[in-house]
Amino acid sequence: MDATTASRLMELNLQFYQTFAKDFSATRGRLQPGVQRILTDLEGTEHILDVGCGNGGLARELARRGHHGSYLGMDFSLPLLQVAESRLEDLSASFKQADITASDWDAGLSASSYDVVYAFAVLHHIPGEEIRLRLLRKINRLLKPGGRFILSNWQFLNSDRLKARIQDWKKAGLSPSQVDEGDYVLDWRAGGRGLRYVHHFSEVELDELAPRTGFRVVDSFYSDGQNHKSGLYQVWERNFDA
Repeated sequence: MDATTASRLMELNLQFYQTFAKDFSATRGRLQPGVQRILTDLEGTEHILDVGCGNGGLARELARRGHHGSYLGMDFSLPLLQVAESRLEDLSASFKQADITASDWDAGLSASSYDVVYAFAVLHHIPGEEIRLRLLRKINRLLKPGGRFILSNWQFLNSDRLKARIQDWKKAGLSPSQVDEGDYVLDWRAGGRGLRYVHHFSEVELDELAPRTGFRVVDSFYSDGQNHKSGLYQVWERNFDA
């Protein structure tokens, strides 16, 4: 994928989350079962970075569970961050606007400072191998030795209902030859019509990506949705500096 196409896809998603932030947030009133499963492994003292934190649902759940380690949530959507901050109440959490596709999104963050980095439903919105590798290597740098990176990716091809939302690339001003295998554009139907770029990751693809960015996969499972296969979760452990 060339840089122009990647920029077009990033702009498509930025426009979506700016336009439909409140409608999208309304569909995320509770955490997915897979996320709830992941959180059971926390001891409560971990320093956490939540990449793509959205409306702050994870921070609120951590507070409900009595987590007292530090928490920083990052997202590129200012409207979603405003929702997160409006619901802070007495939560001990920080939020920061940042575009994780930018080369300097981690400016001001110290290396080896986090026990856990989460990226729930985030990586599948990052276009192109080059940007993904850069993002994952930066996440590796931010983790303490042996720290964990935990991610989920949307498995919309496992649902006939969601597959029906796949649109022709022409609607995004692109052609199939400009994008990578596994790339799709899906429509949005709540509060108006919109388009989102999504990459459909396979287990094999993620298993190959992890060691290239200094990680090893220590767990992998499917969860969420009516068929319990709408989300692919993986736990990666920092193995070495990439």
